[in-house]
Amino acid sequence: MHRSAPRLTRILACAAVPVMLVVAGCSSDSGSKESDGSSSSAAPGAKKSEAKVEPAKFAGLPDPCKSISSKTITTLVPKAKSKGGTAATSSDTAARAGCSWNGLDDNGVKGSQYRWLDVGFTRYDSDQALGSGAERAQEDLANQVAKTKATEGAKKVVGSPVNGIGDQATKITYDLSKTDEDFKYTTIVARTGNVVVTLTYNGAGYAGAKTPSADDILKGAEKAVREAVAAVAGTDAGAGEQKSSPSPSKSSSDKA
Repeated sequence: MHRSAPRLTRILACAAVPVMLVVAGCSSDSGSKESDGSSSSAAPGAKKSEAKVEPAKFAGLPDPCKSISSKTITTLVPKAKSKGGTAATSSDTAARAGCSWNGLDDNGVKGSQYRWLDVGFTRYDSDQALGSGAERAQEDLANQVAKTKATEGAKKVVGSPVNGIGDQATKITYDLSKTDEDFKYTTIVARTGNVVVTLTYNGAGYAGAKTPSADDILKGAEKAVREAVAAVAGTDAGAGEQKSSPSPSKSSSDKA
């Protein structure tokens, strides 16, 4: 009887070992599963890289005062004060530039004819946060059209799309009385790639001269804007991004 007690103790101790191993094994399995779960749950949270916006087509602008031929200037603005035009002030001519011409053709007792031609260019870079240069240019085109239609004192305002000028274009014709004379106006806002071209042509008769016809002013504006848009195409295309992203403010000098 006395010899059986130690033997019984040894048997109970050995029997306890598998139980401990099983518990330890369960703890190990549990930790492994938790670790696996933690690893797999982190994967769905990984951020995907954003799609890059389309690169801007044009990296620069043409010389605005050379964007319209001297022959066209002579035809549209007879007796222009400066055949070479007057450049608009700009802190960055690769992003914003403009030029204007004006002249009074004095015909003595038959009166005088006044003409004003103004062209402005605004270029937009592509920006990951703001969108592609073309998209930003589209927004500016819409803003420029709305601004022109809201010209103070304008009468008989008519706006409509124009085919065959850049990627898109809108013409706005209207009448405006200034200096006791009746002016005929045409503004054409066109977009080519990431560049917006805003051209305004207007005229009036002085000292009893007839007011120019709206049709003649429109035809003159269309001829000039086609040359201006073509001048943009002559700059470096696909040369990459440049240094500035202009705000959609008017780039050329004030209208006459």
